[in-house]
Amino acid sequence: MSMKIDWLQGCATALVTPFNSAGAVDEKAFRVLVERQIKQGVRLLVPCGTTGESVTMTEEEDAHVIGMTVEVAKGRAHVIAGTGSNSTSTAIEYSQAARRLGVDAILVVAPYYNKPTQEGLYAHFRAIAESVGDLPVVLYNVPGRTSTNIAAGTVLRLARDVKNIAAVKEASGNLSQIMEILHHRPTGFRVFSGDDAVTLPLLSLGADGIISVVSNEVPDLMSRMVELALAGDWVEARNLHFRLLNLMEVNFIETSPGPVKAALALMGLIEEKLRLPLVPVQEKSRLKVREVLVELGLVKETSHAIA
Repeated sequence: MSMKIDWLQGCATALVTPFNSAGAVDEKAFRVLVERQIKQGVRLLVPCGTTGESVTMTEEEDAHVIGMTVEVAKGRAHVIAGTGSNSTSTAIEYSQAARRLGVDAILVVAPYYNKPTQEGLYAHFRAIAESVGDLPVVLYNVPGRTSTNIAAGTVLRLARDVKNIAAVKEASGNLSQIMEILHHRPTGFRVFSGDDAVTLPLLSLGADGIISVVSNEVPDLMSRMVELALAGDWVEARNLHFRLLNLMEVNFIETSPGPVKAALALMGLIEEKLRLPLVPVQEKSRLKVREVLVELGLVKETSHAIA
């Protein structure tokens, strides 16, 4: 049986990592982004995930970003730090370091490139979970990025066998697989959507929340949509879902986090800087992002991106 964690539900933001013109982590901008999330109702913060470009950050930068998140949150929000790697020993090192920094849980992505078997995935996640004591572990299934799918049976086996494996972020896009997890999960095990656009349907099936990209731009609206759904107010939740759907979709017009960084730059919150091999979005994509932001009233007609 998984540990029951009351706070592990709702809207979590997969935080972007802002970089400055020199390519370094923009500490001031990051702190502003985290404060904005908390002030607008987000209570779960996820630094150093896919949206945070953690794979191009050094171990020291990861620790700095996680530490800043913990510091700014100051008990007002819970921090779920991304600590995954395709090396089990490295993931253990990152996870133990995050625990020392005071995070509330860790998010561990499936190993990329190696393409382990389901038995290998089971051993990988179990070893990481056992290395961090009672710190809650959130599995992260995103086969479009990793080329490896964590099968429903493997997720359920881990949920039953390892007490501190407390949740899964499911971004496979396979609704049948996600429904199997929802239907057969042990008591206390949480299921988070990993795709903004399918969050509302999954909440209707019993999911517990979303680890969101779109909440970088609209933390108030996305957290509200999830709160409404969890409270059973499906009419208002559906209205918000359709209001945000174009933004959810345009965030993936090119490889994420390119579009969301373009949006945040248009909103004047960060510089539009990514780390190679990622590059800023094409101008036609930026114009589409801007169009959606204008529709939502997030930028004015005359707004321009920060260079």
